[in-house]
Amino acid sequence: MAETEAEVVARLLGRKPKGPWAVCLHDSLGEPLVLETSPILEDGTPMPTIFWLLGRELRQQVSRVESAGGVKWADANIDPEAIVASHERYRRYRESKIPPGYTGIRPYGGVGGTRRGVKCLHAHVAWHLVGGEDPVGRWTMAEIKATCPN
Repeated sequence: MAETEAEVVARLLGRKPKGPWAVCLHDSLGEPLVLETSPILEDGTPMPTIFWLLGRELRQQVSRVESAGGVKWADANIDPEAIVASHERYRRYRESKIPPGYTGIRPYGGVGGTRRGVKCLHAHVAWHLVGGEDPVGRWTMAEIKATCPN
């Protein structure tokens, strides 16, 4: 019996996603690649990270870049104004998903919940892949292609 999309997502994420969610990008084989979750959970908990990188192979490749010092490199070498602009685009997108009139606590920060700098390459790649024009995600994908051209 084939897995449902919810089962595939839970397996790739390592848990059931919290709150409402949708797969917003699939890989070339049709597997979920990026998950979008709600910025506010049913119990009112704010979620600053709304895009999650699911693809097992791509997650592993991003992890290799991170373990080789990718977060520090990106934070020190990518234009800080471009990173701030990406955080702001992410924040605005996330805010657009909060229902009008919502009065509870709102999520904070930008990509990965940070207000500046680089926190998690996986979050930046997920944002980049869904059209976030993220310079850190773009650099990370170029690093992956340079080391794994297949």
